[in-house]
Amino acid sequence: MATVVKKIKLQIPGGAATPAPPVGTALGPAGVNIGQFVTQFNAATADKRGTIIPIELSVYDDRTFTFIMKNPPASRLILKALGIEKGSSKVREKKAGVITAAQIAEIVKEKMPDMNAASPEAAARTIAGTARSMGIDVK
Repeated sequence: MATVVKKIKLQIPGGAATPAPPVGTALGPAGVNIGQFVTQFNAATADKRGTIIPIELSVYDDRTFTFIMKNPPASRLILKALGIEKGSSKVREKKAGVITAAQIAEIVKEKMPDMNAASPEAAARTIAGTARSMGIDVK
């Protein structure tokens, strides 16, 4: 049985991994076959094109690897729900938008498996806090 020699965490746009940095520079020193990883990742995320997908890659001593895909970061899900490019650069003075409780509930449904919140209510408070830190009002 192969043992894990390295764990690598990356955030890559779905269906758009290339051997160029940051993927190549992270995987090259670990001895991973970059072409094989790019092919597997792009095939697994073809339906999530353009969405940032965090992954956790385990590299084994025989140079094989496995990866686990996580849900997109909460901030990306909030921007997607509101249909905006980015949050406010001046959070206190200029608001980037307004998010509703229903939109937060949808994000919690998608994100809950990756969160360490005890309940959906606690997860909703976490998501609302993330939105506020991005200059988005919570209604």
